Amino acid sequence: MAEALLEVKNVKKYFKTPKGMLHAVDDVSFTINKGETLGVVGESGCGKSTTGRVVLRLLEPTEGQILMEGQDIARLNDSQMRSKRKEMQMIFQDPLASLDPRKTVGQIIEEPLKIHNIISSRHERQKRVLELMETVGLAQRYYSTYPHELDGGRRQRIGIARALSMNPKFIVCDEPVSALDVSIQAQILNLLEDLQHDMGLTYMFITHDLSVVHHFSNNIAVMYLGKIIELAPSDELFAHPTHPYTQALLSAIPVPKLENRRERIILKGEITSPINLPKACRFASRCLYAKPECFGQEPELKEVAPGHQVACFLKDKPD
Repeated sequence: MAEALLEVKNVKKYFKTPKGMLHAVDDVSFTINKGETLGVVGESGCGKSTTGRVVLRLLEPTEGQILMEGQDIARLNDSQMRSKRKEMQMIFQDPLASLDPRKTVGQIIEEPLKIHNIISSRHERQKRVLELMETVGLAQRYYSTYPHELDGGRRQRIGIARALSMNPKFIVCDEPVSALDVSIQAQILNLLEDLQHDMGLTYMFITHDLSVVHHFSNNIAVMYLGKIIELAPSDELFAHPTHPYTQALLSAIPVPKLENRRERIILKGEITSPINLPKACRFASRCLYAKPECFGQEPELKEVAPGHQVACFLKDKPD
């Protein structure tokens, strides 16, 4: 039986603004088993990256529990959390922006080892850095190179090597391939998959592109305005998308074979403001099948098939 590494329970993250409270993450719950990947998908501003940062406590949660192997890290103090961070790392979206331009490749990968005093010997640290560079496919000749001298794919490999330096159990991948060319995207995805297999890593993979996570993720969570509106195993979600928003996202994926192509669903209407949200379905204003009840109450995430949860009032879902 699969063992849970991370359990997120009813996590919320609100920000105060001059116009009211912004609900960036609102009552989100999910579980990621050891050695598996949860893909988190949604359009820009849906709260997926904020969720990743809250899970790692780069942002403090407003409410909720974040259980890492049964321990609620949301309750840890700064000293305890500093020690815990070795087990939880992040790969950022823009490799150039996330790397210190004043440091060389070797210094960037070595930095976490120095901060956490993992290896005291300078020679041993250098040896470990070269091992990490080899692991992620970076040639040793780049050891003294600066990030701006390399292409996007190699820069992202630096970020991956830096994340691996702590021997983490869990990594949040925040759109790690969205800034890369398509051919380089495939290389990075294959690298992450190989690392997961070899090192037993557990991923939370954040992206706006459903096609990227289909074969990469065990389960997929679809987010809209701070909430998970559909959560299912990857193959099940693609075979039986139930929420109208998920159906619209899937219809936008290019398909090379005409006979397999889905009819494109064009969403209309205004996106609801995430500030001072009404008690209603957040997707109702753009939904083609909205009913009166969708505007009067908020749907709960309920199981419609084994492992498949949906937050929608529609009883007769369109195919």
